Formats: sequence, C-alpha cells, structure tokens
Amino acid sequence: MCGIVGYIGTKEASGILLEGLRKLEYRGYDSAGIATVLEGEIHCVRAKGKLHNLEEKLVGETNPARLGIAHTRWATHGKPEEYNAHPHMDMAKRIAVIQNGIIENYRELREELKSRGCEFRSDTDTEVIPHLIAEELSKAEQVAEEPLIEAVRQVVRKLRGAFAIAVICADYPDELIVARQQAPVVLGFGEGEFYCASDTPALIPYTRAILNLENGELARMTPLGVEIYSFGGQRLKKAPRTLDVNPVMVEKQGFKHYMLKEIYEQPGVVRSCLEAYVNSAWTSADHKNSPIRFDLPQSWYRNLQHVQIVACGTSWHAGLVGKYLLEQLADVPTTIHYASEFRYAPAPLVPHTLTIGVTQSGETADTLAALEMEKARRDNKSEEFEARLLGITNRPESSLGQLVSNIIDTHAGIEIGVAATKTFVAQLMAFYALAIDIAFHRQTIAAQQIEALLTGLSQLPAQIELILESQERYIEELAHDFAETQDFIFLGRGINFPIALEGALKLKEISYIHAEGYPAGEMKHGPIALLDAKVPVVAIAMPGPVFEKVLSNAQEARARDARLIGVTPMDEQDAADTFDTLIPVPHIDEILSPILTVIPLQLLAYHIAARRGLDVDQPRNLAKSVTVE
Repeated sequence: MCGIVGYIGTKEASGILLEGLRKLEYRGYDSAGIATVLEGEIHCVRAKGKLHNLEEKLVGETNPARLGIAHTRWATHGKPEEYNAHPHMDMAKRIAVIQNGIIENYRELREELKSRGCEFRSDTDTEVIPHLIAEELSKAEQVAEEPLIEAVRQVVRKLRGAFAIAVICADYPDELIVARQQAPVVLGFGEGEFYCASDTPALIPYTRAILNLENGELARMTPLGVEIYSFGGQRLKKAPRTLDVNPVMVEKQGFKHYMLKEIYEQPGVVRSCLEAYVNSAWTSADHKNSPIRFDLPQSWYRNLQHVQIVACGTSWHAGLVGKYLLEQLADVPTTIHYASEFRYAPAPLVPHTLTIGVTQSGETADTLAALEMEKARRDNKSEEFEARLLGITNRPESSLGQLVSNIIDTHAGIEIGVAATKTFVAQLMAFYALAIDIAFHRQTIAAQQIEALLTGLSQLPAQIELILESQERYIEELAHDFAETQDFIFLGRGINFPIALEGALKLKEISYIHAEGYPAGEMKHGPIALLDAKVPVVAIAMPGPVFEKVLSNAQEARARDARLIGVTPMDEQDAADTFDTLIPVPHIDEILSPILTVIPLQLLAYHIAARRGLDVDQPRNLAKSVTVE
C-alpha cells in the first residue's frame, strides 16, 4: 500500500524522487522520507504526515546526489510517527531500505538480531531488513563478485510475507537494488538513468520503457544498465515494454480535485469499453459470432454451472451488479464473496465453475490470494473441476495479469483519487459485456434483446454527460444542506441495491459521514429505527418491477420525518410526489440504470466532502491499492 521510488542516473535524484512521491501519495500519506548517497554518506530526511511536511524540511538544501530512494507510508506496523517513517537504516547508517508490504516473520527476525546486539529505532517490520543486509554484506564482501545484490538476495530468502524493497548503500554509490515478492514494483529505463516505483504514475514524466518485476526477482540497477536475477541467483533475460499512456491523463486538467476530474472522465471510459468489447458489425441475425469480443476459451462456455466472484470494497459492489446480470441474463447461478473471507472459508467446490477476481489495481492482496487458493485446490482434480480463472482489472500488466491467463481490461486509464469512480463504472461495463457474451453462447436471451441491450449501452455516454451538465451545479448547492449531517441512509432494490451500497461507501470514504446502504424492503426489519429528521434518506427509484415498492418503502421513511432524496427519472410524477428532493437522471431500461444512478451519488459525496473542507483525493486512513492483508 505504501509508495516506493528509486533513481540512479545523471540528474539530481532528490527532485525526481519527490516528484515521484507526489504521484504516489495516494498509496499512503502517514509519513514520507528520502535517502540519497553523497560523498560516501547516506543523507536521510523523514517527516510525519503528508508529503509537504517532508518538502518543508528540504527547503534550502542543496543535494547533488545522483542516487536515492524515497517512500510515502500507509502505516501497518507502528504508529504514523517520524521514527517509524521510511527509509530505515542499519546501525552504522551505511544501508537504507524502503519497503511496501508486510514482513510476517519480523518478530522472530527482530529477536534474533537483538540477541546479536542490534539496536532498533522504530516499531516497524521493515527495520529488520537493513540490519540483516548489513550482516550478510560483511560476508558477501569476502566471496561475491557483486556483494550488495548478493547480500540482499540472501536476506530476501529469509523474509516471509508480501514485500517490495529498494536498497542503497553508502559503500556502493553506483548501485540500486530492488526486490519483489507479492507486492508490485516496476522499473523504468532511460538513457543512462533508471528508476523504480510501486506504480507507473511515478515514471510517466520520465520514461515509457518499463519492466514489471515478478515475484521472486531482484534487479541490480547501475548507470550502465539493469540486471535481473531470481532469488535463487539465476540471471534472467527480460526486455522492457512501452507504456501506452498520455502524461496529461495523470494531471488535474483544471479540476479542483482528481476525483471530480475522474467523475467527468466516465463518458469517455464507457466509450472506450464499448469500443473494446462490442463487435460493432454484429446484428441479431448473426447466430454464429458473439456480439462481444473477449476471446475466452470456448470450453468455458460449455457446461458452465456456476460463477463465483471474489472482490473487495468498491469492486465487491461491482461484483454484486455482475451477479445480478449473470443470473438474470445468462441464467448462471452466481455467488459473490469478500476475498478476505473467501481465503479462510472457501465455498465447496462446484464443477464447471468460473471464478472471477475483480480488482482495480490488479494488486489487491486478498483477491490475489483467493484466486491462488482456488487455483491450487482445483489442481489435479478431474476435468469437470478444472480452474477457470478470469480477472477484471484496470491494470492488465499487474500481478493479476501474471496470475490468471484471461483478463478483461477495463480501459479506465490511471485513477489517482483514492475513492474509485470511473474504475467502478468500467468494472460494471465489463460485467455487462461478460453477461451478454455468456448469454449469447448459452442462448438464454433472444438476439433481439441482446441488440436492445447493446443499443442502450451505446447511449450511456451521452446520458452520463447530460447528468454532469444538468445536475452537478444543483448537487453542489444541495450539498450545502448536509455539511453538518452525521448520518445518511441509502436505499435501493434489485440491481440498484449495490448502487445504494456504493453511494454510502463513497460518502463514508471522503466525507467521514456515517452512511449505510440497505435493500429498501429491509428498512422495516430494523434499520428504520435509525430514522428521524436529522437522517436524510437517498433512494434510487427506477421504473421497473420494484419501482412502486421503492416508492412505498420511501414513504415509510418519510413518515418518520426523514428528508427524502430521490434518484429517479426525469418527469416521473409518482416519484415527484414522494420525494422532498429530486436528482433526475435520463429514462433508461432498469437493467442498465446502475451506470447512470451512481453518477449523482458520486457527485453528492464529492461536493459534501469538498464543502466540509476535506482532502477529497486523499481521505484519511485509506490508500488506493490495498497490497496487504
């Protein structure tokens, strides 16, 4: 979850490292630090809190060092204090280490090191690493041609857990060592200069040539080049690839916050998904070719009996919509699991099962572990129990892409705001396409119905644009009424129940207001006790089988003096008579409505948080990519 950056080359490292931290601060902002090698010494500066606190400490400093590492922290082991900030050093202050991840056996290693006279200055798991490297380096210098990478190699073989580390040493001023095990790290290639980072946004301003380290690999970076080794010491031949991304995508482009910019990017994201997924030449008369271009193994469609989805957070909400679509369109029994729970209480094996892992970053530790476990427990089983693993992610080059052979790329582009917006909508689009694809192969719905769904999907970008153009200013004004509100309730039924959950989560994440989402019909079974004049209720009411039921449930809330806010189609008189406040959306078939109904909820959460003066893009205690359990 933390962000790591490293540089070695011909330029001053500190400016590049700080800029890299700015691009990665969404990964954690409990503390930050930087270490450089200059004139045979390590210069290390750390600060508690956000990056600007570190920058203030560096004001006026002249540091021409050409080698350095930097870190922005999301606290796991140890409070978010300066003494726990990275980089961490050995006792002699000759070695500096930064880490993303968790060392699970650090207590055992720490006690061993203390018994040998090591003194610890922090409460972190990371600090064992520089002490171990110092011990191994003294041995490696007697026998190894490249002592520093050999020392690091020996140390990583002692570590258990998920980690990515970068190491510098004052005695080796022309080397930067990087290692990966179950935590992301990417290398960047320039001309006579090289970079490492937890994620590509830190590299985009400097290079498009990148290489993702895989699990169990180390890299030795010098001004002359990059060498890749396995943890076993074998030299590996790997070539960088070109990153296809526009640097403008990671800038705010005039918006006050990344989150608002990313909300406004959603029409383009939906268009990108349609272009990538839909076979535009398909017609309802074509009974041979699928209208969706996924190229999944044909064997997956045969005898498909069950789909299970594993995900966390917003991706879990997308999976709930996916469950509805797969069951109602493709007629496939579908279960959805929190990945963190599935790992320790997996469902019984069902034959002919498709397992879908959904993760925006492709690095979510629980989701990856759940998929790995599912693969392992289906290995060596009979053919009917073979592992059919599918990933849905915004980062196909991620660990998820290495773990599963079939990926649906959500084409959302880089998302900087910690609270997911455009990536959620992109995941929904992936599920719509997947459900249509499976429904076509299983012949569970008529070709004319597929054609109607595709037509409806094609109209979504313009309809989202209409909501943004017509409702954002109104929602901004509406947000003024809730700056001091302490509790919110969100209601939905059917396919829009997950949108109620997502609306509540967005509000919680960035405004710190307590919010809960419920199926509208469940209110009278307990939660209605929460309601009074101080608790606003947001209800999603879209015409369809449950429309009248939602209006009736909303009336129950109104009778308890709650202020009712309705997300409902324009010119819907029954809704206008029910709700105190309307946020209208275009008329649309209910089954497609989640992609529209979530937009006002994103805007409402954003403007309430902004009105409260909060850091919308970097809400407290959260990080963009959850790479620890």
